[in-house]
Amino acid sequence: MAKGLKWFLILAVVVEVAFGAGVYLKDDVLKISDSFKTSVQQIQNIDVGKVVSEVSKQVLTATPLNVGGESNDIVFLKSKVIEETNKQRVENGLVALTENKLLYQVAAAKANDMFKNQYFEHTSPSGVDPGTLVSSYGYEYIITGENLILGNFKSEAEMVQDWMNSPGHRANILNTSYTEIGEAVVKGTYEGETVWIAVQEFGLPLSACSGPNEDLKDQIEDSRAQLDSLSQELDEAKTEIEHTDKNISYYNELIDNYNKKVNEYNSLAKSLKLKIANYNNQANFFNECVSSAQSEEG
Repeated sequence: MAKGLKWFLILAVVVEVAFGAGVYLKDDVLKISDSFKTSVQQIQNIDVGKVVSEVSKQVLTATPLNVGGESNDIVFLKSKVIEETNKQRVENGLVALTENKLLYQVAAAKANDMFKNQYFEHTSPSGVDPGTLVSSYGYEYIITGENLILGNFKSEAEMVQDWMNSPGHRANILNTSYTEIGEAVVKGTYEGETVWIAVQEFGLPLSACSGPNEDLKDQIEDSRAQLDSLSQELDEAKTEIEHTDKNISYYNELIDNYNKKVNEYNSLAKSLKLKIANYNNQANFFNECVSSAQSEEG
């Protein structure tokens, strides 16, 4: 199971109350009511968790790579860096990464910020780390990773090969969980030298694992509210029966009304139980998907 991830397995107990034809004595009704109250309390105590908010996001980085090299007039293209990166993945039996616009914006912002503030680290002087930066651009992820390289190169292939020669950066490039990439290659002045900084932002988006249906969760909460309301009505009906002489003409009508409400409650409780089971199946599928993705080491 993924780190920090909670499993929400919800059990609903529904007490079936079957009424046949005929009139029930007050003692019978009150005995049924005692069992029914237990069912009410159990359903009222059910908790449906917000699984998506419990995802433990992973951020994978390696020590930034400064390779030096002599300045030249070569212009590097992010498209070719992505092409070379995907070539490495395909040669290692992996699926090519798809370019993501948000991840590109993150990579470009990171490269420019490092030139502007003269640092070469994954975390900026103001304390912004890769995970925070990616999230700030609206990219919801299960796993993200960042590769940094600084220097002068002869080609995009050489740049990517330098990353591949570094175990940590290689692991990011060949991580089997990633599906998307953003690449930025920016030229500027760092510590008085004209150099290129390249940034790779990798990601497995949250959408890769289908989360529980939030509409279904809302339906569950609505049903619980309705059950709570019915429970109160049944308590009131029970109290009235307790204080009514069975010889009074409308006594049987009180019993019939109580029975109808119990049947209504049981019908709604059955429906709620099915909805909860459906939600749990979706939650378990999501949890397993996230756990499987985060267990990959590349």
